Amino acid sequence: KRPKYGRVCRIVETSPDATPREVGTATRLKQPGWTCLALLDRRRGTKGSLYHNPNRTSRGVTMKLNLVLLALAAGRAGAFQPSSPRSSSRVSTEIGMGPPPADLILKETYGEGSRKYRRTRYTHDDWVKHRSPERFTKNLFSMVNSGVYKSLAREVTATTAFATFLVVWNGLTGGYVDLSGVQHDAVIPNLPGLTLPLTPFTLLSPSLGLLLAFRTNKSYSRWDEARKFWGLNINHTRDLNRMATAWYGHGNIPVDPAVRAQHLEQVSLMTWAFVRSMKRHLSPPGEDEEDYIAEMKARLSPEQADKIINAAHRPNRALYDLSMAIDKLPMHFMRKNEINKNLSIFEDTLGGSERLLSSPIPVFYSRHTARFLSSWLLLLPLALYEPFKGSWNHIAEIPTVALASVFMFGIEELATQLE
Repeated sequence: KRPKYGRVCRIVETSPDATPREVGTATRLKQPGWTCLALLDRRRGTKGSLYHNPNRTSRGVTMKLNLVLLALAAGRAGAFQPSSPRSSSRVSTEIGMGPPPADLILKETYGEGSRKYRRTRYTHDDWVKHRSPERFTKNLFSMVNSGVYKSLAREVTATTAFATFLVVWNGLTGGYVDLSGVQHDAVIPNLPGLTLPLTPFTLLSPSLGLLLAFRTNKSYSRWDEARKFWGLNINHTRDLNRMATAWYGHGNIPVDPAVRAQHLEQVSLMTWAFVRSMKRHLSPPGEDEEDYIAEMKARLSPEQADKIINAAHRPNRALYDLSMAIDKLPMHFMRKNEINKNLSIFEDTLGGSERLLSSPIPVFYSRHTARFLSSWLLLLPLALYEPFKGSWNHIAEIPTVALASVFMFGIEELATQLE
């Protein structure tokens, strides 16, 4: 069946004498007047797209054509992208960081559904855009599209609604000015107006600023630490495979090229398996579990893949297999010790990442900051009523409170996202 827009379906390869097996996925994308299937063939690591205009064929032909397209996607992925010179048994190890593809229709453009696409990675062109003199104007006019601000809609609505209520209430109880500039008496004269002096808010502002600054700094330090852990993984995976390749062999003992290639291939695969298992270990279960299992089974032998997939702690199991692969290399033990130092660093980055995942900034600190900020902003309209007496019926207080709420709540929100 054709999947719904944005829904991922499996491409299954079948034959009369073999068990059906999954070989890829297809995602139906929404295009005006067209059906687009984004294809991924896991056996070859290739991607591509197929387009079909359903208005040019009858419904029955359309359904048959879609089935044919899926079958071609499983067997002839090279039609969409030049074939790789590497072995066809390889699959892509890309893990999908960075912004989503331009043709991908996201169900959720901000909040939890977009988190996996907010792992920013810059190139030279991105830096040119980042330091552009037009960045201020662009960022100012893109406020309405900001995911951070959209996530704060309820909080900002609450403070703005209270400010609006306050302006109306004080107008009814203390008098108001109509559109002609005529002053009218209170409609409900027996009820008091709602105001507070500005002094308490002025005294509390430095304390609130310190709380927010400390929370933001600590959150950024956690983000920076996590990024450095992954940077260490990148550096030492390269270092490990470089040393294994350069130091392969011992003395003048002849080396069989086929055996050498097999040993180094195993070291490379186990290095990849560790980092891939670490990503899966630290990610939400529903984010890429199916992709992880498919990639492990495609790259590793069935026995080895099952051992890692079924392990109680997958990264540790992959790290053990990597240790065994290094131990099989014919080289001096001192060189093996140097290579194994990288594995100790892998353990450190894994343990540090697990610590960041399981240990947030003390929750009582975060809760107190959120309560302090919420109370401060909710009561702020009471103190701003008199300072805005120069505007018509104090109405300028309403957009001021809304803007202050966006920026103040935004500081706490970005701190939480960084954390």
